[in-house]
Amino acid sequence: MAPLASIRVLDLTRVRSGPTAVRQLADWGADVIKIEQPAKEGDVDPFGGGERDSPDFQNLHRNKRSLSLNLKTPEGVAILKRLVKDADVIVENYRPDVKRRLGIDYPALREINPRLVYASISGFGEDGPYSDRPGFDQIAQGMGGFMSVTGLPGQGPVRAGIPIADLCAGLLCAQGILLALVERQASGVGQWVTTSLLAAQIFMLDFQASRWLNAGEVPRQAGNNHPLYIPTGAFKTADGYINIGASGQKMWERLCPALGAPELLEDPRYTTAAKRSENRDVLTAKIERHLGSDTSAAWIERLNAAGVPCGQINSVDQVFADPQVRHLKMVDEIESPYYHPLKVVAQAVRLSRTPHALTRRPPECGEHTDEILGSLGLAPAEIADLHSRQIV
Repeated sequence: MAPLASIRVLDLTRVRSGPTAVRQLADWGADVIKIEQPAKEGDVDPFGGGERDSPDFQNLHRNKRSLSLNLKTPEGVAILKRLVKDADVIVENYRPDVKRRLGIDYPALREINPRLVYASISGFGEDGPYSDRPGFDQIAQGMGGFMSVTGLPGQGPVRAGIPIADLCAGLLCAQGILLALVERQASGVGQWVTTSLLAAQIFMLDFQASRWLNAGEVPRQAGNNHPLYIPTGAFKTADGYINIGASGQKMWERLCPALGAPELLEDPRYTTAAKRSENRDVLTAKIERHLGSDTSAAWIERLNAAGVPCGQINSVDQVFADPQVRHLKMVDEIESPYYHPLKVVAQAVRLSRTPHALTRRPPECGEHTDEILGSLGLAPAEIADLHSRQIV
């Protein structure tokens, strides 16, 4: 049985952080009901995967059923509350004021189901001076310090090529949900799990944050170089670039002979990590002079044989052609109306006895509405009436 097969999740999320959290639960077997506004012609969520047939949407919303439900109506809210009675988890990423206005915030739903784990992702937090601001990934990247330490020195702030604040907030939210479910086994009651794009981005600053908090250092852009451990970064070869991670004295002592440059070990400018950092630009030029004598593939083979961490810098198509990536089975497939087959990125965590599974293609809007309403005991005539009044 899938690890989360006994868990029912109500998914009120949109954009990316919330769907990322829910995907972590769905892939491990949770029964996820995606609750969304009844579709109107031309509806497109530009930040939530775009058109329903887009590769992004199809990767983001697998393993769910869809219930179309107009939560702006009292009848829609009443149906949601009936679903809450038997739910284990509800996940939402509304602005804090929206859920209170709809009457579906944690205090309201806890009264219906004390065992409910209620998870919220906001832009900046559930309260505080910025709580009612709209928040998006790049805004959090900037406010959370990430863009100040990314990119080449002096080039100005640079965003990540992926929505890192959204993704991290989603993963942290999923972790919080699982922690609350484990705690519920002992206490018998649920609780409110909260995170935000801003908090997640600050958490991901990691050692850069600690440099400021404990040493008073304000980290700056270092480009492809590691800000502390030299030589670690991207280096030019005869036909491209490779990454080398020769941090620490032992790796440095392996790197120089492998490059055919044992004399660098005796150069007083590079004898310690501090000196290598101080003279990083001159050292990088010397290393690249040696690397320019051969191809990336040849150097990767040579440096790995010497025990020096290194690797190619792949484009996305090269990532999925890589033999190790193929061995890791990082692509799952399922049939879909749009792709034959639909290929999605697999989970990066594996359990030896209970694997994740791709069991449902992403649903059409409201595809399972009648099925879900029927499970609540609504008669066909009642369901037809809800459709006619555009409540579902």
